[in-house]
Amino acid sequence: MTSQTFTVGGDLEVNRLGYGAMRLTGQPGNFGPYPKWDEGVQLLRGAADLGVTFFDSAWAYGPETADRIVGEALEGRDVVIATKGGVDKPAPDRIVTDGSRDTLLRQIDKALVNLRRPQIDLFQLHRVDPNTPIETSVAALAEAQADGRIRHIGLSNVTREQLDRALAVAPIASVQNRFNQAETDQQDLVDATAEMGIAFIPYGPLGANPMRQGAKLEPREALAWLLKRSPNIVVIPGTTSIVHMSENWSAWDLV
Repeated sequence: MTSQTFTVGGDLEVNRLGYGAMRLTGQPGNFGPYPKWDEGVQLLRGAADLGVTFFDSAWAYGPETADRIVGEALEGRDVVIATKGGVDKPAPDRIVTDGSRDTLLRQIDKALVNLRRPQIDLFQLHRVDPNTPIETSVAALAEAQADGRIRHIGLSNVTREQLDRALAVAPIASVQNRFNQAETDQQDLVDATAEMGIAFIPYGPLGANPMRQGAKLEPREALAWLLKRSPNIVVIPGTTSIVHMSENWSAWDLV
């Protein structure tokens, strides 16, 4: 039997079919607040009612607006919320990477406010800053972990070599890289993280372009493939439709 849950960081048990909040932003370019804000709030609450216990967001989504809608919708709910930092989006077509200590700690402090949480369950470095050693970025996250602002540290868009360098600084609870049924170049890292007890969170699980709507893969089949691929995979499909949310959830029927 394939387990429906995975324990992130050794202490946060989540259903392996989660929700990614990137689509709950303005368009184009995932920029600005979601125009149907109240509907987005209800969608997130509906996901939690359905059984979703893991929600993924990021500073760059909006920027900040995805964190805010997630925070409003899930305040007081017993769910695990992940967000990311180290990337900003001052315009729809402009992405700025900054993994410096000061920027990461500032974004963590603001994310606590936006998410309406006393502690962030999982804070992930969104992208390695070419001008900042990954050790410096992870040390900043370890500082926030030590003082209780974040519970667990994760990484996104990393190589195995970067993961190993990060692990030399602090425990890593998750890796979030692009991986799906049609894009399988992360197979070795999936297996390596499984051996280390690290969650692997595949973004783009349906093969969609991150800046545009629409999926290339059949949703239920693609999600089921990921759920069966490895027990440490936590899938985060994004949708703005409660109907699609329910259809995604039914991928468990194929597993």
